[in-house]
Amino acid sequence: MIRLKVNGTPRTVTAPADMPLLWVLRDVLRLTGTKYGCGIGHCGACTVLIDGARANACLTTIGSLDGAEVTTIEGLGTPAAPHPVQAAWIDHQVAQCGYCQSGQIMAAMDLLAQRPDPTDQDIADFMWGNICRCGTYPRIRTAIRDAAARLRAETAE
Repeated sequence: MIRLKVNGTPRTVTAPADMPLLWVLRDVLRLTGTKYGCGIGHCGACTVLIDGARANACLTTIGSLDGAEVTTIEGLGTPAAPHPVQAAWIDHQVAQCGYCQSGQIMAAMDLLAQRPDPTDQDIADFMWGNICRCGTYPRIRTAIRDAAARLRAETAE
């Protein structure tokens, strides 16, 4: 049994220690916002936050997470009250097919935690592990800059 917090809720998971977190989230906990892309950590579709830092859920085994805090896209906001990063994504119409977007948003969350006012180069360097097959990178960059400004404004209040 593995004890962890998922989106702020304490959970106990019974699964083989080598089961990837991605399958625990999707198949055991029924949190399907985290997507399967490549299964080898190259695309970023499965990006989640583990103790605040981005991680590929397809490569992270549940056995390594006892006591950890996992945040998925479902843990950020709601349709009625989206997180500022989600709101920026919506306002800038980032998604086309949308498949990679939960991973993109979770990676952006880690970026903005580390660099509250990122440059375009910071964004490019940090987001390189998250692939968007639709090529919405300019809109992703714009949304990240906007989200950064929104978060800084919240902090200033």
